[in-house]
Formats: sequence, C-alpha cells, structure tokens
Amino acid sequence: MKSDIESLQAAGETGEAIIIADGLVKRYGAHTAVNGVSFTVKRGEVLGLLGPNGAGKTTTMEMIEGLRRPDGGVAKVAGFDTQKDLRKVKEVIGVQLQSTSMFDLLKLKEIVRMYASFYPKSLPVESLLEAMLLKEKMNDRVKHLSGGQKQRLAIALALVNDPQVVFLDEPTTGLDPQARRTLWDIILKLKEQGKTIVLSTHYMDEAHVLCDRICLMDQGKVIALDTPQRLVRSLHSDSAIEFRAPNYEVLPETERAGILQLSQSVSEVKQVDTHKDIFILYTDNLQASLIDFIGKAGATGLSYTELQTRTATLEDVFIHMTGRSLREE
Repeated sequence: MKSDIESLQAAGETGEAIIIADGLVKRYGAHTAVNGVSFTVKRGEVLGLLGPNGAGKTTTMEMIEGLRRPDGGVAKVAGFDTQKDLRKVKEVIGVQLQSTSMFDLLKLKEIVRMYASFYPKSLPVESLLEAMLLKEKMNDRVKHLSGGQKQRLAIALALVNDPQVVFLDEPTTGLDPQARRTLWDIILKLKEQGKTIVLSTHYMDEAHVLCDRICLMDQGKVIALDTPQRLVRSLHSDSAIEFRAPNYEVLPETERAGILQLSQSVSEVKQVDTHKDIFILYTDNLQASLIDFIGKAGATGLSYTELQTRTATLEDVFIHMTGRSLREE
C-alpha cells in the first residue's frame, strides 16, 4: 500500500494534481506556525484555505509560492519543486499578496506594463484591465483608486503572465459588500477560464460561494478537507437553533450544567455545541425542536436572549471541531 507521501507524488505525476503540499512545516523560534500541512489541488479547481487569523493560511501559501522556505516538507507546483525549481515555479504562478505595495504615482497601464516586462510573455494590458473592470481607469494614477479597485489591480498584476495557478490571499478583506461581490464575480470568471486558484479567507460565505473544496485550518494544522456541502453535512443536521445565555460563564457550575442538559433534551436535537455563552442546537426538525425548546425554557425559567434559527454553516463546522469561532483573533 502506498504511503500518503507516495500517493501525493503519484497524483502530481499523473496530472491529477497541479499542486502538492506534503508535510509542510514552518517554525519561528519556539512557535510552529504551520505543522505538517498536506493537501493536493487539482487542475482547474478552486481550493479555499479557511480559518481564523493566525491559523497558518498565509504562511502555507507563501511556502507553496516559494516565497518562504519550509522547515520541513515539500511543495510542488506543476511538477516543479518550489525549493529546487523556483524559477520554473514563478513562470506558472501568479500571486496576489495580502498586502500589496504599489507605486502610487504610476498610471494603471504603466504599472501593468512594468510587471509585464518581468516575464518572457504576458497578456495585453488593455484586455487585462478590462477583465478587472479597470479599463476606464487605465490612465489614472494608482493613488486615486478605491480599496476595491486596488485589489482588482493587484489581481491584474498577478495575472499579467497568464499563470496556470493563481494565489489569492485574503482578497476581499476590508472591502465593502459591493466591492466583495465584484471580486467574487471576477474570481468565478477566472475559474471558468480553467485557472487553478488557491484562495485564503476567513469569510465562510466567501468560501462557500467560490470554492470547490475547503481546507479548514486551525493553529497551523489541517482539521478538515472536503467540499463545502460535505463539511456542512458532517454535522448531520440541516438547521440550527442559536441562543445566548446571559452571564453563562460566571454562573455556578450546577446552573451551567442545567442549561446544557436542557439543550440536549430538546426534541429532535442531534447535538449541541457551545461557544462562550452561545448555544447552538442542531436539528433536522426545526419546528418541533423550536417549540419544545421554548416550552422547556419557559417551564424551567431559563433566561435567554438573541434566539434565532438558521441553516447550518461552515462556521458551525469550525465551532463544532474547535469550540471557537472563525471570527476570533
């Protein structure tokens, strides 16, 4: 039987995978930022690295891009080792960094032409800016762009060499909802063109919309890897009832145990997760569970606030696996 490493290598050699991350490790002193991360990415796939800030997403991407040398493990892109064949890797990838410094006084067409000059072949400047919805801004200076426009320009620069693989690191962080949606549309068009995309994000809705598969990361490790739909289905429940128990964390242990016991006894509830003072009850029969919860809460005098019902999400998967929220620092 093949080992995990041999299987990963075989996948890359047969063309099944264009990216292979095999046991990647990165340490900074006593801190291990990435601890044995392994996955593959198929050609034309959008893989999302989803996790809270500090999960190791950016460091993992930088090791695959060849921007950071791993302390352990191997990364390959299109068959090229990122440590031994870095020049070849650079020819087939495009990178949008989490923070991109640009020459503010250059015009858009000038900065794209400058980046294009770094490669033996490149896409036409005007068509590239048009694809990023920036054609009308091509004669404007970078300093006059909005945040969303600067992010689209950063993606244009990542695409200037027509790469096979595109790395997008937190591309919509800090953008307003409209700018985020515009970038989503652009990323989906890149997918339609057959680009392989590795996208890091801590937005669960973004990952759900854009990604074929999601690599869920926490504290430098991969804790789950599957399609968004299968990850949510792993909860074995379609719906969730969520409420907050005020002052739960300072209540006596007996009262805290009573709230948990009540939650677990609600009709049709399959499992209960807690996050600080928030309780999440998962069920496939939302109406029956909600009626029973309200009845039992009233009968026992349970004090609760912010009661809501919703469908199960990737956030629920993360909370269930870690006890923490994706949005925590």
